[in-house]
Amino acid sequence: MQAIVETLFDAVYLISVITIGVLMIRRSNGNGQFRLFGWMAVILGAGDSFHLIPRALALCTTGLENYTVALGMGKWITSVTMTVFYVLLYYVWRQRYGVKGRNGLTAAVYVLSAVRIALCMMPQNQWLSAEAPLSWGIYRNIPFALLGLVVIVLFYTSAKEHKDSAFRWMWLTIVLSFGFYIPVVLWADAVPMIGMLMIPKTCAYVWTVLIGYFAMKQECK
Repeated sequence: MQAIVETLFDAVYLISVITIGVLMIRRSNGNGQFRLFGWMAVILGAGDSFHLIPRALALCTTGLENYTVALGMGKWITSVTMTVFYVLLYYVWRQRYGVKGRNGLTAAVYVLSAVRIALCMMPQNQWLSAEAPLSWGIYRNIPFALLGLVVIVLFYTSAKEHKDSAFRWMWLTIVLSFGFYIPVVLWADAVPMIGMLMIPKTCAYVWTVLIGYFAMKQECK
């Protein structure tokens, strides 16, 4: 039952976010903000597919234990593409609110992203092992959480300042995604049921993408 439900959920998620991303790229009418948002959605879906497709295959065939390498590689790739996702979201913020300068802020975003990706590349992560160390899962997610916090604060303050109703909940979608993700990093190995939090975490990302899509439909008529 888990295999069927989870596979269907993941298929709907991947198809939805990639389709919405392509539609945004094609229908942005030269609006750089929404074209960038579209690429962000495509990268989100494409990156997650490297983990979710092997997982679906594992659940529907011989089990997760027989797909350790594929699942590890998928997590590795997804960790990098999610970092790129937040860098692009930062640039969506800059374009939407006409932000100029603030080179220190941009440098901070790049430093956090670079540290995150560098930590993901370390062999100590043991991505291809069934016994990946929790400590490195924490290390690589510290700069990622800080990057997320920066983006949360930026969207919260700017949407409030500009009375931007279309993006007023963008900050909350990111808070929810991290709120559901962090317990999985910390405790999913000890309590497998906590892994179910990845479902509402995924829904939060869909909400993020839909915010951009509906804003485009409203503003690019």
